[in-house]
Amino acid sequence: MKLSIIIPVFNEEKTIAQIVDKIIKAKVTTEIIIVNDASTDQTKNILTKISKDKPVYHKVILVHHNQNLGKGEAIKTGLAKTTGDFVLVQDADLEYDPQDIPKLIKPVKDGKATVVFGSRFTGEHRNLFFWHMVANKTLTLLTNILFDTTLSDMETCYKLIPRKLLEDLNLKSKRFDFEPEVTAKILKRGIRIYEVPISYAGREYDEGKKIGPWDGFIAIWTLIKYRLLD
Repeated sequence: MKLSIIIPVFNEEKTIAQIVDKIIKAKVTTEIIIVNDASTDQTKNILTKISKDKPVYHKVILVHHNQNLGKGEAIKTGLAKTTGDFVLVQDADLEYDPQDIPKLIKPVKDGKATVVFGSRFTGEHRNLFFWHMVANKTLTLLTNILFDTTLSDMETCYKLIPRKLLEDLNLKSKRFDFEPEVTAKILKRGIRIYEVPISYAGREYDEGKKIGPWDGFIAIWTLIKYRLLD
């Protein structure tokens, strides 16, 4: 199974090299597409150095946006470059551990699943902000009500999805609404999502966390919108 990993990145100079190294060491992928969403720190320079070190980083494909377009747009840019059978999005920070990726791949290889989500709430994790936990669980509950399912973590970044399915979803999201949109559209097609436990080390805002309260309201609207649309 050929796996493509998309890394959308904006101002992650402290972690981007580490996360790329962790993915390579996990030995689970045949290509890594990094989309630099017009970073204003040293991210671009670090990525340029990585792309030149071909013996180590020969699997890396680097794309730059000229202006900041948002996580959803960066994922769509990366998707257009993928050639794998399956696609996984990897955040550029260190919240998600690439060593968990084989856990997502196994149900597909065993013929048990088509789409696999990594659940942060069923695996070991660093304690979250209370209100972030409430927001995550509220969005997941709303997803379960609207689409008659029993997910434990709709907002997880780790979503293993067939490339052809992802391309066929006609994604519209520009920012963090990618997670509810892709989940809603998969469930709307009657595809049952398989979940596996993953570890999670959530970071603080002073460490670079970007998602905010307004993104939660957008996620609610996104779920309702795609439940009602044909």
